[in-house]
Amino acid sequence: MADLSDSLRRLIAMQGPIPLALYMAQANAHYYSTRDPLGAGGDFITAPEISQMFGEMVGVWIADVWRRAGSPARVIYAEPGPGRGTLARDALRVAARFGLVPEVHFIEGSPELRRAQAAAFPQAVWHEDLSTLPDDAPILLVANEFLDALPVRQLVKTPQGWRERMVGLDGDRFVPVSGGLPMDSAVPQAWREAEAGAIVETSPAAGAVMGEIGARLAAQGGAALIIDYGYAPRQMGSTFQALRAHAHVDPFKAPGEADLTCLVDFVTAAQVAQVQGARVMGIAGQGGWLMALGMAERAAALARAAPDQAKEVEAAYHRLTAPDHMGVLFKVLGLAGREWPDGAGFGPAAPVS
Repeated sequence: MADLSDSLRRLIAMQGPIPLALYMAQANAHYYSTRDPLGAGGDFITAPEISQMFGEMVGVWIADVWRRAGSPARVIYAEPGPGRGTLARDALRVAARFGLVPEVHFIEGSPELRRAQAAAFPQAVWHEDLSTLPDDAPILLVANEFLDALPVRQLVKTPQGWRERMVGLDGDRFVPVSGGLPMDSAVPQAWREAEAGAIVETSPAAGAVMGEIGARLAAQGGAALIIDYGYAPRQMGSTFQALRAHAHVDPFKAPGEADLTCLVDFVTAAQVAQVQGARVMGIAGQGGWLMALGMAERAAALARAAPDQAKEVEAAYHRLTAPDHMGVLFKVLGLAGREWPDGAGFGPAAPVS
């Protein structure tokens, strides 16, 4: 495979600086198509890989919503970016105890990860994107750490006004630069007078995904969980980062060799789905949501069943729920079709306008 850095350098040399979103899209497409990035030997670890408890709580949630919706006979379980299939394995094992045995559909473009998923779910159906999912049955969709890897557009305030943040070259090095076209109209009115250097992030790709999810929930019925690290309410500033071997590295060095991500704007994600007809249950911190589902009780039961593993169970519980770990930074957005019930773990739905 051609070296991605050389390809991007040639592209920039021919046409000038490229949008950060294009740089991120090209880098992550190469990254995910050439490796399994998960686990201790990879670049990062996700919640389902930390403990089976995470997937089990998801399974309890989807089964509970499904049963209170009348237990429809045919239902679709859809998961964008399912990693090795660990979350689906744990969630659907628990869901089956309540009678929920859905069709399994994965949205995955990586050949490497598809092979891992097929080992756990040989009966699954794979899709390149959400558009080819079945549309003739309710959908239970779970997206865990999916939106954060989608391309993000950044706008930066310069002395001349707002401009798109681009990626150019300084010798052979990739560097962020400001574009030449005015972008003031793309910035929310309340932020337009910010000081020079201020940055606003938007993700058209995440918006498209959330629009599709919202439209499907409105048309098909069902429910969705969007779980990721992000912020609510909206905020300014760059969250663009790169992870390699479980450490933060320069995102402008060696594109395609590290995982590039940005924090998710949960308020905008909820708004987009709502505009398309979905009902917003709420946005909760991951820690509070997991505890509301009974994770403390599950951790205690696991520790009693395997006393020699009690310390590992407690460490995983703390990592997933504590405010100084994943409990606050990671958030859970709950969505539903109009006639479907609210799911557990969300208080009174907060306004997303």
